[in-house]
Amino acid sequence: MSAYFMMAAVMIPFFGGALLMLKPFANDKVRNIVTECLMIVTTVIVFFLIFTNTGNSVVLFKFTRNLQISLRLDQTGSIFAGMVAFLWPLATLYSFEYMEHEERRRFFFALYTMTYGVTLGIAMSENILTMYFFYEMLTMVTIPLVGHTLTKEAVKAARTYMVYSIGGAAFAFIGMIFALVYGTTADFVPGGVFNISELGSGMINALLIVYVLCFCGFSVKAAMFPFSSWLPTAGVAPTPVTALLHAVAVVKAGAFATLRVTYFIFGWDLLKGTWAQQVLLCLAIFTVVYGCSRALKETHFKRRLAWSTVSNLSYILFGVLLMSPAGLTGALLHMLCHAVMKICSFFCAGAIIEKTGKHFIHEYDGMGRKMPFVFTVFTISGLALMGVPGLSGFVSKWYLAKAGLYSGSILGKIGVGAILVSAILTAIYMMTVSIRGFYPNKDFTLSSNLSEIKDPGWKMKLPLCIFVILMFVFGLRPALLENLVDWAVQSVFFTQLI
Repeated sequence: MSAYFMMAAVMIPFFGGALLMLKPFANDKVRNIVTECLMIVTTVIVFFLIFTNTGNSVVLFKFTRNLQISLRLDQTGSIFAGMVAFLWPLATLYSFEYMEHEERRRFFFALYTMTYGVTLGIAMSENILTMYFFYEMLTMVTIPLVGHTLTKEAVKAARTYMVYSIGGAAFAFIGMIFALVYGTTADFVPGGVFNISELGSGMINALLIVYVLCFCGFSVKAAMFPFSSWLPTAGVAPTPVTALLHAVAVVKAGAFATLRVTYFIFGWDLLKGTWAQQVLLCLAIFTVVYGCSRALKETHFKRRLAWSTVSNLSYILFGVLLMSPAGLTGALLHMLCHAVMKICSFFCAGAIIEKTGKHFIHEYDGMGRKMPFVFTVFTISGLALMGVPGLSGFVSKWYLAKAGLYSGSILGKIGVGAILVSAILTAIYMMTVSIRGFYPNKDFTLSSNLSEIKDPGWKMKLPLCIFVILMFVFGLRPALLENLVDWAVQSVFFTQLI
């Protein structure tokens, strides 16, 4: 039975989104109701699968005995799928009000819905071929969303995103081929698919090179340096798109894929302590500080948040690359916590931009007094991103810092230093917006054409309220997430965490 539900979770939003392009859904009210119903039904199916998971698999397409597109939901996939399933209906509700004055809404919601199904396909992939298949599909369905406004800037951003994504997929393809040819199976196996005892030193060195290429290929979507410049450029897309690009679907799919190839294809026994691990750790640590530094310099609101995402995604990569139970725990925790914090901050940015038409931070003086709800929520999300105790960001950063200190390597300790520096820079670039909004210069006067600005309607407010509640709940009751993540980590390492 679970096999049919897995198929339904992927197919309902994918084919349902395709149907939204038809003429009967030209009416906004009808389309919005159908879209939200598709999202909710899919989310219910996903959580049913998570709580009643039997470990069964289902084959969608079969090429040969070892090459097939198949689905299976394991523990780590359940965390990613659960995160996506919870956030997507809320993001869709927000987008109804945001997109009211945009053109081509039917086309937008069709692709927006299809992206949900494709992302779930990545989460439920049983083998590397299936993950690569859905990973490429994710690029195809999100390119039109990035360029949705069809302005010159949007078209350029979509082209840049396409070049980076397809280029990265080419490197990931090399890793997939090596896994299919030299691995014992194409399926994801905790500990990896390569039999190290039967490999010579030359083959092991070749696999390390391939791992670096494969990791970098998948990390393009996770915006690791030097592949990060596409993400701020994609900020020209409508906010519901950028929120999913930067918080839920695309970037998290990249981080999740690097986790898969590290722990389930190449394996920590092959990788830990090697030059490949050290090189990638250096890139991840550098990206943590580099992204925050660029965010501090950026004056465009959404691009500042995008550079913040660049930094925070490498927190996840840092935890993955420590190749320890503690590191993986920190990575998964930050994947969940960052998703809530960052989608909240992007939705606040979208509400401000949609109501004011202003895109640059220096234009927000005094706006907090006109939009107190949005600016208050943004301030809370900023405090969470900084890692203030009592909020969700503190929990994930604490685990990552502890994993780095206990890793026994100098790079682990350097990574902890990078996280501390990042927290300070995050405080500066996030709180600057809030301070400008609530405490403008004493000679400030609000222009007459902005005097009627006010907080958005309930469709935007409700998701923001839920995100704020979650940030406090996860921060004050971290055991709710810790137990879930511990369940997934034990399935990878077959050991109790200490």
